[in-house]
Amino acid sequence: MTSLADQVVATLRRGIRDGVYVPGETYSVYQLAEAIGVSRSPVREAMVRLADAGLVEIARNRGFQVVLPQARDLAEIFAVRLALEVPAAGRLARAPHDPTDLLACLDTMQNAHDDEQFWAEDRRLHRLILTGAGNRRAARIVAELREVTSLLGEPTGRTHATICAEHRPIVEAIRTGDVPGAREAMRAHLTSTGLLLMAKVAGAAPEDPQTQAIWESATLTA
Repeated sequence: MTSLADQVVATLRRGIRDGVYVPGETYSVYQLAEAIGVSRSPVREAMVRLADAGLVEIARNRGFQVVLPQARDLAEIFAVRLALEVPAAGRLARAPHDPTDLLACLDTMQNAHDDEQFWAEDRRLHRLILTGAGNRRAARIVAELREVTSLLGEPTGRTHATICAEHRPIVEAIRTGDVPGAREAMRAHLTSTGLLLMAKVAGAAPEDPQTQAIWESATLTA
C-alpha cells in the first residue's frame, strides 16, 4: 500500500525531473505541503528519505534544497551497478533458464513507440536479469539508483537503436550460456552509460581525462 510519504517522494522526484524544483532555491515544508495537498508530517518524512538518497539537503527551520548528482556521485552509482549487474549477468548465463522474457523485452525496446515505453522496457530488462540471477534485493537497489540518475534525463548522444545494440550482446550471451561474454557485455553497456551521464553533468566529453580519472577511481574494483 502506498503511503502519503511515498506519494510525496514520487511527486518531488517528478518535480525535480521536470524542473519544477531546482537547485539553489529553498522550499519550505509548509509550501510543499500546501502545493501537494497533504499535511506537513508526510512531507517531513519524504524529505528525510530524499536526503538519505542524496537528492535534497535539509536546512533546519528553513526547508530543503534540491541537490542533483554530480560526476563523482554518478561514478559511485555506476560502481554499485557494476558490482551488482555484471556478476548477475554471468550467473544468469550459467544457470538453466528460459530466455523468452529477455528476448521479448529486447524486441519491445526495438519497436518502442516512444521514450516512455522504451525506458520502461529498459528498466524491465535489467530487473529481469537481476531477479533471474536470484537477487531481488539487488534489483530494488538498482531501481532506486536509476531513480536518482533519471533526474538528469536519459544519456544524450545515443538513439534507441544504439542502446538496443548495447543490450543485444548481453541477452545473446545469457541465452547461449556465454558467462564471460555476458559479464563483459554488461560491463561495456554500464560503462558507456555511466561515462555519458558523467560527461553530461560535467559539460565534457566521456573521454575527457578528468572524467576518466573520476570514473576509474570509483569503479576500479567494481
